[in-house]
Amino acid sequence: MDLYRLLKILDIICFIYLGFSVLYLFVFASFSRFRRGDQYPPAKKFHRFLVLFPAYKEDLVIESSVQAFLNQQYPRSQYEIVVISDRMKEETNDRIASLPIRLLKVDFKDSTKAKALNFAMECLKDQPYDIVVILDADNTTEPDFLDQINRSYNAGTMAIQAHRKGKNFNTDIAVLDAASEEMNNAYFRKGHVFVGLSSALSGSGMAFDYAWFRENIKKVSSAGEDKELEILLLKQRIYIEYLHDVPVYDEKIQNSSAFYKQRQRWLAAQFESLKTALRDLPGAFFSGNLDYCDKLLQWMMLPRLLLLGFISMLSFILSFIQLELALKWWGLLFLQLLAMGMAIPKDLDNKALEKAVRKIPWLFVLMFINLFRLKGVNKKFIHTSHGENLAD
Repeated sequence: MDLYRLLKILDIICFIYLGFSVLYLFVFASFSRFRRGDQYPPAKKFHRFLVLFPAYKEDLVIESSVQAFLNQQYPRSQYEIVVISDRMKEETNDRIASLPIRLLKVDFKDSTKAKALNFAMECLKDQPYDIVVILDADNTTEPDFLDQINRSYNAGTMAIQAHRKGKNFNTDIAVLDAASEEMNNAYFRKGHVFVGLSSALSGSGMAFDYAWFRENIKKVSSAGEDKELEILLLKQRIYIEYLHDVPVYDEKIQNSSAFYKQRQRWLAAQFESLKTALRDLPGAFFSGNLDYCDKLLQWMMLPRLLLLGFISMLSFILSFIQLELALKWWGLLFLQLLAMGMAIPKDLDNKALEKAVRKIPWLFVLMFINLFRLKGVNKKFIHTSHGENLAD
């Protein structure tokens, strides 16, 4: 086989794989441009909520987040806030304990959110809750957050993802991270639920039927707990709702070092999920579990930044080797950029984002390096600091 023929075969294989990923993103970006109507009427019953804040070394942000959540318009007797304090300072714990919440202290040798959640559920297993909400220590919400979740739950949804969005735009990395979050919302949440498929989970801003969560969180153990929960829900054919109009404000990472650590954890979780995808896809397909098939296909795709980087490189390199081969790659690059542009909301389409895109090549390098440093990452918790300016 001559070198040119081998090049064409590799070119076709790569184009089919990467092209499918880009087409997938473009299709759901298109669906995300449509809005569903107001689905859920006011509920006649105030269900009882358990609100969990796992907090690992979150001394700078946890108190303000809890105080903000206490401003919910929901009846105070119908929700309990529980902070799971892991390696926080005693003075922080003392201040939190003075608030009208419950404080649980843990000290794991190897901390993960999954361990913290399991500990909390074991401590609270006999309490009469209906819904459990999981928030990160830096998350804040609108005062009607619990009321909106209650409406959806009252209509019969057992798993709900709220709209996570950035609350800080103080560095280029934070702007890009906020834009990335909104693209994920468009592709994997808003676009999906518009056509009747389940939303992806985000790791926080999540709500579940309490009885279901109490039984199933016992099966979750890795640092990618949201992906494990997705597997459990979709295997059981439980639909995951997405509430685009219910925001949860999330602090975005502020420098390249934090980006590297966060994406290392995400990549490890995705590649661990890929093993599940390759094993489960045939069975999910033949059993007609469309939601689970869709999720497994998602996990088989490259992360978006790597996708953009590889397509860009192939477009440039092939332009010098064989222009005929390069033309379709330029077309694919244009389609991905179009899909990304369609997914970014207007309030983020500004000069700050235009300035921040100059960081993308460097972030691609960090993501590429991460591909070779994933061993064991999914078994340990990688902490991302919040509440302080960590700009480069």
